[in-house]
Amino acid sequence: MKREQDYKWRDFERGYVIMEPGTSREYHTGDWRSLRPIFDKERCIKCGVCWVFCPDCAIRFDAEGYAEADLDYCKGCGICARECLPGAITMVDEEG
Repeated sequence: MKREQDYKWRDFERGYVIMEPGTSREYHTGDWRSLRPIFDKERCIKCGVCWVFCPDCAIRFDAEGYAEADLDYCKGCGICARECLPGAITMVDEEG
């Protein structure tokens, strides 16, 4: 199986259809984000609303049950911050 780095744009099917099953975890799609979510544990009530609304399944929970972003897949859309009931998520400029 090819690695992500081995693919060139001409290798993909029209419409970017992934033809091999089970390969989506190999493609870290968060590289182009311009904003990143910052989670404030002091304000977080562990409700999971951010997880429900994340279109990229980029929210995970730490050992204490607090939400955090998986930055390999987070695209910085800000939906989690907009839907966060207690306002525990803020979007900040991506560094670098």
